[in-house]
Amino acid sequence: MQKIILGSLMLAGISTQSQAQENPTGNSQELPNMVVTATRTEVAKNQLATATTVYTRKDIERLQVQTLPDLLKGTSGIDVTQQGGYGKTTSVFMRGTNSDQVLVLIDGIKVGSATLGTTPFEFIPMDSVERVEIIKGPQSSLYGSEAMGGVIQIFTRKGAATEKPAITVDSGGGTYSTYKAAGTVSGKWKNNWYTLGSSGFGSHGFNARQPIPGPYGLDQPDNDGYNNAAVNARVGRHFLNNGEVEAFFMRTQGTTNYDGNFQDKTNFIEQVVGATASMNLMENWRSTLRFGESQDDQDQFAPDGAFSSKFNSTRWNATWLNQIKLSDEHQLILGSDYRLDEVNSSEIFNKNSRYDVGVFTELNSQIWDDHFVNASVRYDNNQAVGNYVTGNVGWRYNWNYGISLLANFGNAFKAPSLNDLYFPNYGNPNLKPEESTSYETGVIGNHGWGQWEIRAYQTNIDNLITPTMDPVTFNFSAENIGKAQIQGIETEIGTQWLGWNGKLTMNLLDPENVETHGRLPRRAQKMLSFDLSKTFGSFDVGTYVLAQGDRFDNTQNTIMVAGFVTVDLRSAYHLNKNWMLSAKLNNLLDKNYQTVDTYNMAGRNFFVSVHYNN
Repeated sequence: MQKIILGSLMLAGISTQSQAQENPTGNSQELPNMVVTATRTEVAKNQLATATTVYTRKDIERLQVQTLPDLLKGTSGIDVTQQGGYGKTTSVFMRGTNSDQVLVLIDGIKVGSATLGTTPFEFIPMDSVERVEIIKGPQSSLYGSEAMGGVIQIFTRKGAATEKPAITVDSGGGTYSTYKAAGTVSGKWKNNWYTLGSSGFGSHGFNARQPIPGPYGLDQPDNDGYNNAAVNARVGRHFLNNGEVEAFFMRTQGTTNYDGNFQDKTNFIEQVVGATASMNLMENWRSTLRFGESQDDQDQFAPDGAFSSKFNSTRWNATWLNQIKLSDEHQLILGSDYRLDEVNSSEIFNKNSRYDVGVFTELNSQIWDDHFVNASVRYDNNQAVGNYVTGNVGWRYNWNYGISLLANFGNAFKAPSLNDLYFPNYGNPNLKPEESTSYETGVIGNHGWGQWEIRAYQTNIDNLITPTMDPVTFNFSAENIGKAQIQGIETEIGTQWLGWNGKLTMNLLDPENVETHGRLPRRAQKMLSFDLSKTFGSFDVGTYVLAQGDRFDNTQNTIMVAGFVTVDLRSAYHLNKNWMLSAKLNNLLDKNYQTVDTYNMAGRNFFVSVHYNN
């Protein structure tokens, strides 16, 4: 930890991504200081001790990213690994926690696989995304299970606040026969608003995996393609007494090919549907109801084309949220969640569902003029693991000299997945939840020349669920035998100079397996990213550099994946106020690298596109 602290003194900073507010009229309104996910209500960012990064639609278009993993990689506190190119299995490690210890929401609805406990980030269509909010650190006191490393909430596209329909069209192509076509129409009519969009994205791909020698080896030198077709819609109406109703829908489906001895193709469907109603019950009391369902359907096929297996998950969600303004300085939140996970599979699970009911309360207070406190507590009744209580408290002091001090403490839990509990010949219904406690402190600076931030944290995790082999039967089962201690430093600095916008980010991580004293697998200990951009008249130019250290690919720390440095270049030309041409060159140095052992990443490649927006 001493080496991490010393190294962090070299850098400091804060993210230059903009923040946005969830506008009740269905519009995407730029409000740089508002965050929704950190407290489940709109709160000014400078009143929060929680580490938050937000990407808006403008950021997505400026960075010219085609997938959600490309957007997330290089973000402070996040490490992304991919098993090949577009549409291949992606893991997101937040502050060193496992990928299944990160809660993912789409428009407030919990998503992902109930069997694996993870979210297929690689399938989420970027052209349906309006904004991404990333909240780092334990959030179980607000969201329950899985929010151990943090929460990622994805907001789908919203409409324009004009009677005249707003239309956007995007089309492009590039290396590996990659293509994209997308369009949206949005607007309002009297007290109603609407958005409708569709997109298609795909690629012939490249060979996702290098040859593996040996009797159980693998050699499939083919291109592993991917295609994805998506649609999203949102409609709403505003009533008297500040009442609103809204319905939303997103669906994406397609096929991804990969290299495997027993399976090499997956047909997938990801879908979210929901409705929200809110109104002011009193002048100082606003109540919101949200109902929704998410689906994660995946059918796997063998190399000869024969059907292999099916794992379909459905997650039902219901939320009741109440915001009570006690005074100008104090706001009380009272809420309840109901979630039901179900699985429909070609495998016969010992049990195919489980529910969780949670109630929570939160107090957001301003003490004196410069001190802010956010405190929350939650009680969960989980059908599989029983009752659990979590809490979180954060303090922030905004000093007059542009300096803010902060501290956070919280605990979290993760209930076992349906695979861990009930998968035949593996699941263990007696599993306990994984548990964690986290501590964090930091300093933030906001000055005329720029902004900076440095945070240090430690997370202790007990009861980690680990596959364990029976020495007699040689069968594997899930057991609570793992422990981990994760220490880290996050630093960022953002500035403007002579019209150039720059952001430098560094992560230093010490993710230790307490049982073996080795490093937790697939986590890089060092990450450095740098983004630089400028506008010259009608031209926008930018570059992005990502450097990551080595990582181990197994728990024994005997298989190492080397570190790497990649450089991307991008440019855009605004033909007029409606039309724009953009181009991006990824992996300029044609670096041959991997983030998971034996799985290839893309070499030098480009993507060119044209955009229309009225």
